Amino acid sequence: MQESEEMEDKLDPNRQLEAPPDTDLNEQLGYVHYSKDEMDVNELNNVTSKIDRNQYADMITKIILQNDGFNEVATLVTDEEVLIAYEKNGDLEENAAADIAKRSADSLMPSFFEVYVSDNSSLMYDIQSLHNSTTDREYDNLINQLIKEMKKSTQGLNNTNEVEDKE
Repeated sequence: MQESEEMEDKLDPNRQLEAPPDTDLNEQLGYVHYSKDEMDVNELNNVTSKIDRNQYADMITKIILQNDGFNEVATLVTDEEVLIAYEKNGDLEENAAADIAKRSADSLMPSFFEVYVSDNSSLMYDIQSLHNSTTDREYDNLINQLIKEMKKSTQGLNNTNEVEDKE
């Protein structure tokens, strides 16, 4: 009977296990399991407030730079948008570069984030100037101006220059 209880305890997905001291946390799998009753409604509504935007910007930028066609990439993640400006080399076609940048962000971010890309490398400085801003949206005018400028560039293979303004 005791062996059966030990086995059940080992297989219980809600059991909190600590990683062995000699195991690299980057090698660990991530797992959680909740029932709806265990979740606080406010916690579910605040999911996006808990994401590390710097970490997402870092991952998006590094993924894009793994492609040979990019020399430099700047990424800004707000509470609603991902803005990516890049300098590509001559080997990469404009639509393909935009598509790679956009798909890289789309693959990592929740689907409600709008992703804007531009091969206008001077926009990297504008993105950098916003990097210390917070999500209180006091910078909306600057973001909207930057998005309008970014939309002058192709936005990827499936959606080229969009002209609508984001409200």
